[in-house]
Amino acid sequence: MTLKVLALDIEGGHGGSSKSLYTSILHLDLNEVNVEVWCKRKGSIQQRYMDIGVCCRVKPDMPKVSALSRLSRNTYAHAVFLWQFVRAYHFRAELLDEINNRFDVVHFNHESLAWLGVWLRSRTNAGFVLHNRTMLHDSFFARAQIRAMNTAADDVIFITENEQENVRRLGIGNLGSVIYNPVESYKKPSKCHQLESDRTTFKVCCLSNFSWNRGLDRLVEVAEVLKSRKRTNIEFVVLGEAGLSGSLPGELGKIARNGGTLVDYAASRDVAEMFMFLGHVSKPEQVLFVCDIVVKLSRELNPWGRDILEGMAMGKPIIGIGTYEGFVKNDETGYLLPNYDAKHIADKIVYLAENPEKSSRMGLNARKLVEEKCNGVERAHDLVQVWRNAWHLRNLHIED
Repeated sequence: MTLKVLALDIEGGHGGSSKSLYTSILHLDLNEVNVEVWCKRKGSIQQRYMDIGVCCRVKPDMPKVSALSRLSRNTYAHAVFLWQFVRAYHFRAELLDEINNRFDVVHFNHESLAWLGVWLRSRTNAGFVLHNRTMLHDSFFARAQIRAMNTAADDVIFITENEQENVRRLGIGNLGSVIYNPVESYKKPSKCHQLESDRTTFKVCCLSNFSWNRGLDRLVEVAEVLKSRKRTNIEFVVLGEAGLSGSLPGELGKIARNGGTLVDYAASRDVAEMFMFLGHVSKPEQVLFVCDIVVKLSRELNPWGRDILEGMAMGKPIIGIGTYEGFVKNDETGYLLPNYDAKHIADKIVYLAENPEKSSRMGLNARKLVEEKCNGVERAHDLVQVWRNAWHLRNLHIED
């Protein structure tokens, strides 16, 4: 039986969850599984799906909400969600009709779709699978979202053991399974990004849209340390959206309220010449190939996101913060610092810049590890098994 799956994607190619879903579908046997993707955002991912023969539709009215770290933000976000959910009446009616008439399984590609899943659950007999991709901060809203995930989904997938343990700690035990994000096997891009600077600079890459938790502003602090040491031959290449929110603390918030971005923040700290902000890049591997290392200075201490995996797949050493050594293994695939310290991070960057053989060896170790854990064909097979199990569980429920 060919399983018919509808995958709901909130990012449309603008983030890691969307790219991970695409990579999984890229490695599926489309004779075994017939997948259609609905994206909330328009982006280059639609053309990429078309190129592999997968139908992809843009549905901007798809309602979503995820628990945040602060009460005020949670209250506001959930109030907006309720309004959007009501306004999305036509989208919800279309979605329900399509599920009931054409699909066996619905894959909710992000936990922010949990409440949509709850609404659909009693209205359809399709199997539901939900992908939990982030660590939820402990709060009433997070616990409610986890209960929604449990109510809606026949199975939950976690991208690492960390998200699974986080959900267990917040109230639900023995839920779901871990499937690491798949990445494509290494190959030299057919076309490499032409950076404006010459090859003499040591290029430090960061793949992330700005948010306070992702810590991109910390790159500026590290650059300040390097400049104070006269190491301006080190350049930071930032892939992602650099927009700031007016609710940010201190100087960042002031710049945002005046319409500025992270670019302006770097200029205000007199290190703009050490940065190259490229914005959203649809094919990051073309930039990664010409960079030397990847850094992730997240305030959430989560050194395992897609940005890290893509860097490792391209054979780049990683500098991250946290204690989880599933991917960034200290002194083997990069450097893992338990806490953020701009001077220590600058030390590691300088060391790798001055020791290319060590850097190359770490990069090869990183590539080997991620090819073992994040093999596209194997992880796609794991995903199909979860989809089939969810469909069988739903059939058993119907029979009972």
